[in-house]
Amino acid sequence: MQAIGGLLLTGAGLSMAIDAGAVKSQGGEWFGYGTLSLVVFQSGLCLMVDSLRFHILAGNASGRE
Repeated sequence: MQAIGGLLLTGAGLSMAIDAGAVKSQGGEWFGYGTLSLVVFQSGLCLMVDSLRFHILAGNASGRE
């Protein structure tokens, strides 16, 4: 479940960052929205890396590689 949430947040953050870039190119207010998009993107990456770490540790604990 954690990996799925990470993928969703990563995709949403990337989409938001692209949208913030479009707003910036049109001369609109983009800084707050762009900052929020980077926070969402980084949160998704953290969730994905943490789920991978958990998966590796769980495999080592059960004797699998």
